[in-house]
Amino acid sequence: MNTKRKVLVLTGGGDCPGLNAVIRGIVKRAKTEKGWSVIGSIEAFNGVLKEPMQLMKLNNKTTAGIHVKGGTILKTTNKGNPLDFAVEQPDGSWTTSDRSDELIEKIKSIGVEAVINIGGDGSQRISQKLFEKGLNIVGVPKTIDNDVSSTDFTFGFRTAVQIATDSFDKLVTTAESHHRVMIMEVMGRDAGWIALHTAMAGGAEVCLIPEIPYDIRKVVDHINSRYVKGKGFVNIVVAEGAKAKDGAVTSVISDEVGYEHQRLRGVAFALSAQLKAAGCKADIRETVLGHTQRGGTPIAFDRILATLFGVKAFEMVLDKEFGRMASYRNNEITSVTLQDAISDYNLIKTDSYMVKAAKAIGISFGD
Repeated sequence: MNTKRKVLVLTGGGDCPGLNAVIRGIVKRAKTEKGWSVIGSIEAFNGVLKEPMQLMKLNNKTTAGIHVKGGTILKTTNKGNPLDFAVEQPDGSWTTSDRSDELIEKIKSIGVEAVINIGGDGSQRISQKLFEKGLNIVGVPKTIDNDVSSTDFTFGFRTAVQIATDSFDKLVTTAESHHRVMIMEVMGRDAGWIALHTAMAGGAEVCLIPEIPYDIRKVVDHINSRYVKGKGFVNIVVAEGAKAKDGAVTSVISDEVGYEHQRLRGVAFALSAQLKAAGCKADIRETVLGHTQRGGTPIAFDRILATLFGVKAFEMVLDKEFGRMASYRNNEITSVTLQDAISDYNLIKTDSYMVKAAKAIGISFGD
């Protein structure tokens, strides 16, 4: 008879550099405790809800060396909310169903004592709802956007910034060579963290973020100040959720079944059109980094932070700290309630020192 105690691990939402390092950290910490086994659910909670269940044994063999790899060996999805699960009807149409009670029952049926949910704000909102329904669950914050509150950083963010900065550096030389305005669009949804950090690291002239709606006339004026007798160049970093004053975000409605978010895309081209309409005479080119920001090898900082989160998450299970999320605050690994973690988004404060410093070195936010 297998008397081992079981913990279930899953990765939900968008993929993110460092996910595998969290998984490995959990497994290695569990190995130091006698009588524990770690199981992974494939594609977030979908692996439990499928028939037959799609689960994976997580041990030293299956997790060896994965901390250097991007993505997640457990796969992931942002279309598997068990509280609002997409269900196809006999006629081919789709509806949604709350399968959370079924999910909890299935988790208990395989002898799982606790669940570690590695994911961003949306995933942790699901964690809170399941905790309220009686599931023993802890969260690990994950997002390249850095928009989860109650933690100073999420793993994956700094890797995304490094990727964006490397790309920005290459655009600077092209802008200078051709006397162009280069616009680079980065991810972040409603938060401008990737854009702001990239702009400061790369030396951008303009940084447009969701938290500070821009005046296109002021952006054009700043661009014009960089050109003298046709010579000069400008590099702009724009967050995908940035918008003009009295304007709206540039987005499309997704037709993907089960996908709950607006798809933010195209702001670089929208900004280019706005600049031309406002009288910008310089040649303008646009670059959209897209999903390159969330793939590939995590940098050292994110590998370390993710590993610390993994170790902490398992220790929270041992201590029965359910309904809480691992957190990095003031250079310490701690935990906060899930309720606190999802109470608000971690957005850039417009009066923060970093914004003031960016303005002090000449970066325009168009305000």
